[in-house]
Amino acid sequence: MSKQTTSDLLARLETLTPQEMKRYLVQELTRKKLGLVWEADLIERDAALNENMVFPELVADQSLLDDAGASGNFIIEGDNFDSLRMLKATHAGKIRVILIDPPYNTGNKDWVYNDSYMKKDDRWKHSTWLEFMYQRMVLARDLLTPDGVIMICINDDNRSRLELMMDEVMPGRRVGSFVWKTRSGSNDETGARLSNDHEHVLVYANQSFAFSGEYKDLSQYKNPDDDPRGPWKTGDLTKSHTYLERRNGYYPIQNPATGVWYPCNPSRVWAFASENIVKDTSKLRAKTMEQYIREEKVIFPDPASERVEVWDTKEELLDAIKRNDVPIRPKTKTPLLTESLPDLDFWVGKPVGFGRPWFKRHVIDLQSEVRPLSSWIRGASEVEALDEFTIGLVSQRSGTGEHSVNEVMGFNAFPFPKPISLIKNLLTQTARPGDTVLDFFAGSGTTGHAVLALNAEDGGNRNFILCSSTEATPKEPAKNLCRDVCAERIRRVINGYGKTEGLGGDFAYLTLTLLEEADLLFDATPEHAYAILCIRETGRIRQPDMSQPAWPVVIDEHAAIVVCPALTDDSIASLSDLGASRLVVYTDRPERLQEVCDTSGIEVAAYSLEDALRWGQMARQRDIATTSPLDAEVAQ
Repeated sequence: MSKQTTSDLLARLETLTPQEMKRYLVQELTRKKLGLVWEADLIERDAALNENMVFPELVADQSLLDDAGASGNFIIEGDNFDSLRMLKATHAGKIRVILIDPPYNTGNKDWVYNDSYMKKDDRWKHSTWLEFMYQRMVLARDLLTPDGVIMICINDDNRSRLELMMDEVMPGRRVGSFVWKTRSGSNDETGARLSNDHEHVLVYANQSFAFSGEYKDLSQYKNPDDDPRGPWKTGDLTKSHTYLERRNGYYPIQNPATGVWYPCNPSRVWAFASENIVKDTSKLRAKTMEQYIREEKVIFPDPASERVEVWDTKEELLDAIKRNDVPIRPKTKTPLLTESLPDLDFWVGKPVGFGRPWFKRHVIDLQSEVRPLSSWIRGASEVEALDEFTIGLVSQRSGTGEHSVNEVMGFNAFPFPKPISLIKNLLTQTARPGDTVLDFFAGSGTTGHAVLALNAEDGGNRNFILCSSTEATPKEPAKNLCRDVCAERIRRVINGYGKTEGLGGDFAYLTLTLLEEADLLFDATPEHAYAILCIRETGRIRQPDMSQPAWPVVIDEHAAIVVCPALTDDSIASLSDLGASRLVVYTDRPERLQEVCDTSGIEVAAYSLEDALRWGQMARQRDIATTSPLDAEVAQ
């Protein structure tokens, strides 16, 4: 993060290359804008993306591989910025769900920056946090499938900053947000007598994304009267506005078959407009009450059993009001006629029904057979609200609940972990059985735990990618959160712990090797090339058989992708033995292999190991379509 003075910047101008000078001008020309502005240096940002190259290394003794010695689930140890750079070379456009719980920037030792915890009184802490998040979210955005989604947990303090930043990362892609109840007790830390009992989950997604929702229960729809329009059920005729808020919705309605009148509830007016009040009905979005009555969509009470009263004088009506002997709202027992309501004279001399009309809702009128999600995630102890129109997600309180990391590990291994019920419910609505889920602020591994639990429930084959740092500092150099908490939790969840049966599954534990571009040919190994090719082409990683001269990445009867660490007569012979009609081979001498195969009749596309290592690594190779017009201009 740049914390330079003006004199520092002026002195720096003398050392800028022409390309960097263009980048600096772009920065200065575009920073005056409407929206969120934070201290950032675009030259430093580009330099960070291209500083070095990132390669995965499989740590077999920390992994829990399947019977074939491979896995499509990854736990990646290292800075998540480096993890995301590596994933951009292997998973661009392949990840359906990204679900993260980033540091909240509270200043309470909730995140490490430059090997030390960010302090509460650091004057640059908001800019540092925003730039830290921005660099990662731009990389994460490019990993999403066309129908992919990013969900970000955040507290109330930083929601506004994060939301504005995400509007820049994914303009026009904001779906909405969830509000979830994090605690059941009071948490009045401000003295303002406001208990902060909630947090947020921001949702940004590509255009084709939609939550799964839930198919509505149509079993309640019947057709006892042989209605030609098909099955129906009764529904409310009112909406949640008072007569003072919606005066056009406050009017009496009449049963045309009996002449009986029905007063409107002053606390919940009719849901439809009246032709007697709205003269130009062409502008209405729904039909009028009178239209629905003519279509017999309004169900009136049975006249054989309904009580009907006629008050011949206003005095009789007022006396009935005083005795509460007037129509009432069934649930609250509140009267529908009171002395303070307007137009009381209307009811004098008219037959008034004590029953309530209902709306006839037909299955054919449903806009969708799928219920959407409610934006409110209620606490597990809250009484469930009856809502037939939306799905209400449920979550336990923050850091609690069965199968939490502290229960799995047997000690307080991680402070305030997200409850697995929250993560699992969100993934139930977003991650289909074959999807890949990424959490690059994995912490204690709750997202991986939730993915394994979902797979165990529905037999799905979802994969997880968890990126976690060690959180080691000079004061705690031996600390390794990724290995000792995240990976260990997933291992116990798979194998079982205490009296809890294991969920099954596997994972590969990866570390990252960072190489300067100039050192690539000297320090990179064929194993690096094999690992990154395996992940990119198959979504899985395995160790190569070092005893063999050729290492197949993908192989079937038609085609194969192979790594030949050193081209020899044995490796050429082993390629012929693969039985594939077409070969893509990465080797140390591609020209020589091409010559040999051209004369032998084998169809081969030969590439260097360097090609495999470089593919998709450097940010300057990114698709220009993902950059701004000014960025594209500078890239020329």
